[in-house]
Amino acid sequence: MELELTQEEQARITDTTHKIQSAEEALTPIDARKVPGLNEIRECLHNADKTLRGALRAFRQRVERPELGS
Repeated sequence: MELELTQEEQARITDTTHKIQSAEEALTPIDARKVPGLNEIRECLHNADKTLRGALRAFRQRVERPELGS
């Protein structure tokens, strides 16, 4: 059985995904050749966003359609 997210946790995750997207957008115009590891940072932000959004999506699907959570 999956653990459920509280409303506060959902809000925090949503807020965090917005911050991650903002950081990704802010880094876009920077030349990765000038900042060592920038591509890895971008990849990390992308993966974090994807993981958090996936967790929210899965939780919402379980709430909306409990038969899918089995």
